[in-house]
Amino acid sequence: MSHFSTLRTKISDAEVLKSSLKDLGISVKNDADVRGYNGQRVRSDIVAVLDGEYDLGWSRNTDGSFDLVADLWGVAKKHNQTELINAINQKYAINKTLAEVKRPGLQNANVKLVVHS
Repeated sequence: MSHFSTLRTKISDAEVLKSSLKDLGISVKNDADVRGYNGQRVRSDIVAVLDGEYDLGWSRNTDGSFDLVADLWGVAKKHNQTELINAINQKYAINKTLAEVKRPGLQNANVKLVVHS
C-alpha cells in the first residue's frame, strides 16, 4: 500500500518553483525519486530534498500544472508540513509575480507588491 498523497496545486512554472525552493534553502533534484515510508519511492519531475527520510515532489500534468506528491505523514514527522507547503507556495507566488513583472513590455508598469503574512 502506498503512503503517497497527490495534491493539485496552482504551480505551473518549473523554473520559478526550483528557484523558490532554493531561495528557502531546500535542495532540488530534477526527474528524481521522492522518498516515502519504508523506503518507498515515486518518480517526480521536481523533488525538494528535505532533512530526514521524506521528500516533496511535483509531477507535471498534461495541462502544464503540477501536482504535489508526498508521504505527508512522513514529512510531518520532521517538519510542520502546513508551514512548509505554505512557505513554498508563498515564495513561488512572489517569485512568479516578480518574473511576470520583468517580462518585456512590463518593465515600465507601476507595480506595487504587497505581501501579507
